[in-house]
Amino acid sequence: MSDFEYQAALDRAHAHSLEWIGSLGTRAITARVGMAEIETHLGTLPDGPTEAAVVIDELARAIEPGLAAHGSGRFFGFVIGGAHPVAIAADWLVSSWDQNAGMLSPTPGVSATERVAGRWLLDLLGLPGDASVAFVTGATTANLTGIMVGRSALLRRAGWDEDRGLADGPRIRVLAGAEVHTSALQAVRYAGLPRPELVAVDDQGRMLPAALEAALEAAPGQPTIVLLQAGNIHSGDSDPFDALIPAAHRHGAWVHVDGAFGLWGAASPALRHLTRGVELADSWATDAHKTLNVPHDSGVVIVRDRAAHRAAMSMHAPYLAHFDDGGGNPYEYVPEMSRRARGVPVWATLLALGRSGVADLVDRLSLRARQLAEGIAAIPGARILNEVVFTQVAIAFEHDERTRAVTDAILADGEVWMSGSEWHGRAVLRLSVSNWQTSERDVHRGIEAVRRANAVVD
Repeated sequence: MSDFEYQAALDRAHAHSLEWIGSLGTRAITARVGMAEIETHLGTLPDGPTEAAVVIDELARAIEPGLAAHGSGRFFGFVIGGAHPVAIAADWLVSSWDQNAGMLSPTPGVSATERVAGRWLLDLLGLPGDASVAFVTGATTANLTGIMVGRSALLRRAGWDEDRGLADGPRIRVLAGAEVHTSALQAVRYAGLPRPELVAVDDQGRMLPAALEAALEAAPGQPTIVLLQAGNIHSGDSDPFDALIPAAHRHGAWVHVDGAFGLWGAASPALRHLTRGVELADSWATDAHKTLNVPHDSGVVIVRDRAAHRAAMSMHAPYLAHFDDGGGNPYEYVPEMSRRARGVPVWATLLALGRSGVADLVDRLSLRARQLAEGIAAIPGARILNEVVFTQVAIAFEHDERTRAVTDAILADGEVWMSGSEWHGRAVLRLSVSNWQTSERDVHRGIEAVRRANAVVD
């Protein structure tokens, strides 16, 4: 491919990107067409080559009608952030540079950037400064890595060689709150461990210290991983780490915190109380996409014991031996050898925002959630079920059928995206404020969308 072809393809991608981003404030949130129509437009494999610029134009033309406006300030579904401009631009550079960030020696530029990003994250989140930081695909893989490190450390303490496998080794017990997120459950399964025993929680999904103590005392001396949570998917609240973690450590347990979005509360002086004591854990997982607003593929795993982290995840081969500066290569801390430089957009976003900017971002997301909750609470029949302390709001109407009907009407309307769920045995309309662009106008449009939907189902 000639330089001209690179230029033409990138120019077209740039133009389509700006057109898409420029439409986010006004376009419908939901996709206009379904998969079948898009597959038809994408056609069949041609016999010969196609010019790069033509390919990009065709890609944008065929796919754009099937895109949901995840980057809009009116997207309140799941916990999906909207990418910050500097993060998108840095991500473009990462793709252009095309570095394999798994090894230090061949890629000192991106490796150094990721190390600095890791140190900045530890500082912002108030975690131990000598902890190891590794960049993975998302929160699920971050949870998996932290749990695997815990598994490895517990087996070593018990005198078991992991090379012998898990089948005949000491049984590792896993304890988790009754409202543990499904990604943590999946990570436990991937790690070959038994399904967690569920520990009682309060009405906001926070694990009860007395219940954890009782569960730990029920099997004294058994190797145990305790899964805690920063950011309940429905309430947004976090476990009382300052009470739970010391209790778990008294019983010799490894404590892993799933902080996919809620761990970022530690970056805000106004919200730091939500994560009080989280720094006492052994490992942490988060997702820079969800709250920091870096593009997808931005999971982060942090482990207090760097040596335990490397011992659990490293792999070795003669041809890799000379690519180590003494602290281990990035691939020795994650489940993969080859990967893009995920930490570069994280560094760029942190530099752009600074310490105060990150705090302002987190505070603003929380403020918008409270504003949405207050406005929706004034709609006849709507009830806010959670204490809105962070970025999540759970809403119910008079009965489950109406709640589901309102949810369906909101999605059909297309003005905003709010998704359904179930919490405390009832249907809920759940929304998450995760986008840096969400404004007071977006809040107003969201409230009015719920009001319209409620009127439609009358």
